[in-house]
Amino acid sequence: MEKIFEQGLLYDFYGELLTDHQQKIYEDAVFQDMSLGEIAEEAGISRQGVHDLIKRCDKILCDYEAKLHLVQRFGEARQTVNEILRLTGEALQKEAGNGQVEDRLLQIQELGSRLLGEL
Repeated sequence: MEKIFEQGLLYDFYGELLTDHQQKIYEDAVFQDMSLGEIAEEAGISRQGVHDLIKRCDKILCDYEAKLHLVQRFGEARQTVNEILRLTGEALQKEAGNGQVEDRLLQIQELGSRLLGEL
């Protein structure tokens, strides 16, 4: 399951950089859970050709990540925003009754939540 999650995440970030043919085959294998035989029949290529193409796509996507680190940065940004939300939640509990501070902390939480939603 972890490999499928990783493949999906890499594809979300870098899939548009694959050719249309590569995208179709990769999507059928990873997201549609089609067998090599089913994909081969639909695409008019051999099972071995499908297998090789999927492996090549995996390598291409991993190579993009190794160079660009977008998935890594995305994960780090999510962790940072979650930490901001945790810290503001703790501060809200400590500052209960201090309206001005509470308002600012709630604004920070709202911005953090919005940012997390966009990630």
